[in-house]
Amino acid sequence: YRRWIAVNAFSELFGLGLTLGVGFTIIASFDVGGVGGVLLAFAVAVLSGTIEAAIVGLTQWWAMHPWFPTISRLRWWLGTLGGALFAYVLGYLPSTLMDLSQATSTESTPMTEPPQWLVLLLAALLGAVAGAVLSFAQWLAMRGKVKGARVWIPANMLAWAVGMPLIFWGIDIANRGQPLWQTLGMMAGVLALTGAVVGAIHGLFLQRLARENISHKVIMNSLQPGE
Repeated sequence: YRRWIAVNAFSELFGLGLTLGVGFTIIASFDVGGVGGVLLAFAVAVLSGTIEAAIVGLTQWWAMHPWFPTISRLRWWLGTLGGALFAYVLGYLPSTLMDLSQATSTESTPMTEPPQWLVLLLAALLGAVAGAVLSFAQWLAMRGKVKGARVWIPANMLAWAVGMPLIFWGIDIANRGQPLWQTLGMMAGVLALTGAVVGAIHGLFLQRLARENISHKVIMNSLQPGE
């Protein structure tokens, strides 16, 4: 359980940190405005998610492999990659549509920021949806190899419903005019905290799956002839 939490904290710190950093750097270097700029930023933001997905997929498999040796590393990694990219598309789609509407509008009325409680509530809903999308692809790698694997989807929905508001909260406090080193330090701490919290939540379900599968294996072995 501690191994799983540590791996998820590491993955979000470096994986999501690099994803946000690379994506922001590339988008900031654009000299494209209007609809083209919005669509290009959307594509870069989604594709940069492959960094997080690659790190999360490989490190999660390493952490769980001793207890789930039948899960293929390639299938888990590909499932994580595909699920994460789809989740990124869903996550960035609402803001992209709003930016497109703003870019094509003839009026220059500034958009008003929603209250913080509403932002965090919507982030929780987004996290639940993203968790379902991501974990469905991972469940496909588990299916037929892990007894009771269907619990993995609600486990991730719950974990990311808690984790996503933490990320939004971290972005909010990091954009308050403090020096760059403080901003980077705050975001690093928030990303590591998010990974640890998410890992702690769906890690409880994974721990239960490990115990059930070990017990099931022991029972099945005891029923073998000559055992």
